[in-house]
Amino acid sequence: MEPRLTNPAGLLPDVGQAVNILYKSAHTAGVPGSVLELVHLRASQINGCGPCVDHGARAMRKAGETDDRLFAVAVWRETPYFTEPERAALALAEYATRLADRPDAVPDAIWDEAAKHFSEKELAAIVLWIATTNFFNRLNVTTRQQAPANY
Repeated sequence: MEPRLTNPAGLLPDVGQAVNILYKSAHTAGVPGSVLELVHLRASQINGCGPCVDHGARAMRKAGETDDRLFAVAVWRETPYFTEPERAALALAEYATRLADRPDAVPDAIWDEAAKHFSEKELAAIVLWIATTNFFNRLNVTTRQQAPANY
């Protein structure tokens, strides 16, 4: 499958600066980088974003993530590899990514579980990073961007 056009974020010069600000905001709020990477990877898997899944998994491996955890992100509920805070963040990522799947898009129980593990500032960063990931997923999937072929 060929891309429909060059990545829109690269064609519009102000987008890069805006994304850098979003990235910096999410990654300087005190949330462990591994949690942000997990929610990025899970949302990208749900949305079928090849470039983001590829990049996310490679970045996590480069940061020292184990294959057991990487291979299990899509089935995190059925594995022992994730901490309670990570599980809460993964659940939040799934619900915030699948907003139209249920009348109460992000139920109180999902939010409350995440709030047990993260401060308001950290929750804001996680939600911002989930939204940013979904933004990139939608750009990439709509324009049929591909994961790089040469690594």
